[in-house]
Amino acid sequence: MSTIERQTPPTAAVQTPRARRRAAPPAGLVVASGALLLFATALVAPGLLATHDPYALNLADALHAPSPEYWFGTDEAGRDLYSRVVYGTRESLVIGLGATAVSLTLALVLGALAALGGRFVAGTVNRVIEVLLAFPTLLFALLLVAITGPSALSQVFAVGVGSAPGYARIIRGQILSAKNSGYVEAAVALGHSDGRILRQHIVPNAVRPLVAIIALSVGQSIVWASSLSFLGLGVAPPSPEWGALLDAGRVYITQAWWLTVIPGLVIVALALAATTLGKHIQNTLEKGEK
Repeated sequence: MSTIERQTPPTAAVQTPRARRRAAPPAGLVVASGALLLFATALVAPGLLATHDPYALNLADALHAPSPEYWFGTDEAGRDLYSRVVYGTRESLVIGLGATAVSLTLALVLGALAALGGRFVAGTVNRVIEVLLAFPTLLFALLLVAITGPSALSQVFAVGVGSAPGYARIIRGQILSAKNSGYVEAAVALGHSDGRILRQHIVPNAVRPLVAIIALSVGQSIVWASSLSFLGLGVAPPSPEWGALLDAGRVYITQAWWLTVIPGLVIVALALAATTLGKHIQNTLEKGEK
């Protein structure tokens, strides 16, 4: 018996090529992370990526097609579109992050009141959320911008408030799930105070999914904000904000397709990268809970 045990090779330390492949990150996540790193660089230090002055006029090269000198072409005033997209990253991301902060803050308040408030408070808040959900996000944002006037601050406020009801419903469900869980019942049986239970058990477990929601919300907020700018209800020219670039380029769509197509592709790329990262975080958290 002892001879057999000595001859049996240990299998725990053996790692097959298949297991090593499983440990490698998905290709989509690698590409998304690389794209987000470029966007972060453009946010912090756009001068490292830009090739021209984004505001310099050069009428001799107006509406120049993409070329080795002008990677994304030029606009009607001869400004380098690539450099304008790079410098517009900061304004676009600030609007997206600001709108995300507004929406999640408002959603936390509404979701907590709907889940933890008394019958009257919870019922009232739930009815308010349902009424707000009846309005499409873009339509509600258009209404708010029409009231407050077009500006970057109006975009942040409008997109944030318009996105909040959907997130409030998610947070309400997470709080109710944590509130009715076994560990909360055990804490109640042990005589813990309501404040301690809320602070140590309900809030941490209810807020954990927000990590993934934040990543998803940033890309969505930038898309909504760019839609407002495209409709002329955002940042005014000559701002290089991506939605403003779309709005300025639609006049020349038949002459210079790159003025509209390229900024639109950049918006799509950021939204896809943020969504990919958010989905990966969400899947990781779900696996950890199991």
